[in-house]
Amino acid sequence: MQVWQEKINAEGGIYVEEYGKKLPVEYIIYDDATDVGTMVRLTEKLIVEDKVDILFSSCGTAFISAQAPIANKYGMVLLTGEGGATIMREALYGLPYVFVNLSFSDHYQLPVFAEMAAAKGAKTAYIITIADLHGVEYGGVAAIEFPKYGIDILANKSVPITYTDFSLLVKEAKAANPDLFCVFAYPPIVLPVTGEMMAIGFNPPAVIMGPGGNFGFYAATFTPEAVEGVSCFAVANPKTSPEHERHFSELEAMVGFPNLDFWGTPLYEPGCDVWVQAIEATGTLDQDVLRDYIATNHFQTRLIDDVYYEMFGSGGGLMVKETHAGEIGQWQNGMVEIVGGGDWPATVLTAEWIYPKPPWPTP
Repeated sequence: MQVWQEKINAEGGIYVEEYGKKLPVEYIIYDDATDVGTMVRLTEKLIVEDKVDILFSSCGTAFISAQAPIANKYGMVLLTGEGGATIMREALYGLPYVFVNLSFSDHYQLPVFAEMAAAKGAKTAYIITIADLHGVEYGGVAAIEFPKYGIDILANKSVPITYTDFSLLVKEAKAANPDLFCVFAYPPIVLPVTGEMMAIGFNPPAVIMGPGGNFGFYAATFTPEAVEGVSCFAVANPKTSPEHERHFSELEAMVGFPNLDFWGTPLYEPGCDVWVQAIEATGTLDQDVLRDYIATNHFQTRLIDDVYYEMFGSGGGLMVKETHAGEIGQWQNGMVEIVGGGDWPATVLTAEWIYPKPPWPTP
C-alpha cells in the first residue's frame, strides 16, 4: 500500500473526471489490535464517519470474513488483501461489493501440493492447524485433497493462537513418522514449531509452513541455510518476470528483505492497480459504478497482463487462478523459489521441488 501510494502521488494522484483533476491518495489507518470486534467497529467508522473513497481490507481470513458483510452492507467496494475465502466462497453470491485477490487453500494451493507430494511417493501426512478460520479452512481442504491422492492423514490437530509449548506436539509428530508435515498456522506458531523440529531433529521428507514461511523473516530468523528445503505457499519471486523483479526490488527498498512476502504482494499490487484503472475509466468514485466496472472488465496491470474476476452470479468475485504465477514455494539458497503451480498457462516455476528436503543443521 505504501509503495503504491508513493507511486500514485508521484504522478500527481488518480485522475477523477467528475472532479476534473488528479486526487492524491491519503490513508486513514486504524489499529484493530487483532480483535475482530474492534476491526468491525473501525470499518464502520471509516465508511460512516470518515467517508473514505477507497476501502482496503483488514488482515487475516477470519477478519476479512467479518469485514466483507460490513462493506457490502454500506455498498463499499472491498478488494481484499491478506486472507483466504474457502468458507466465504459460497457467501460471495450475496456479497456483490466484495472481490477476493489472494490465492488460498483450494484456490489452488492444497490441490497442487497434494498432487506434487503424491508424485514423489508421499503416503502420510501430519497436520497442525491454528484454531481459527484459517486453520479450519486449510485443515478441512487438506482432509479432502490429500486422500484423493492416496495420502493418509495421521493427525489433524488444532491449537489456539495462545499455545506456547510445542515440544510435546512436535515429538508426537516425529513419532508418527509422516512423509508430509503441515503447519497451517500463523507466525506465532510457525516459528516455534520450526525451532522445535530443529531441536529434536524431526526432518520429514516434506515440510510446508503456512503464513510466516512465505516471508523473508522466516529465513532471517533461522538463517537461510537452516530453512533450506522448507516449503510454503508462494505465488512469485524476482525470477518470475522482469516486472516481478521490479515489484520485489521496490518493496525491498522500502521494508527490507525480512518483510518481503512471496505469496501475497504479487497479487495485492495488481489489486491496487485495478482501483486506479476502474476510477480513471469510469471517471467517478461512485461505488456502484466502480463495482460494476470491476465485475465486468479485464485489467492490464503493471505486474499481471490480464486481471479479472470469476464472478459468483450477481455477487462478488475471486481473482482468477490464471493470475497466480505459482502456488507452492520452497526455500532454496536463501530465496523462496516457485516450485509448484498446476498445469494452467500462468504457471511460472523458478526451480524444481527438492524432495526429500535436506536435514536440519546440527542444533
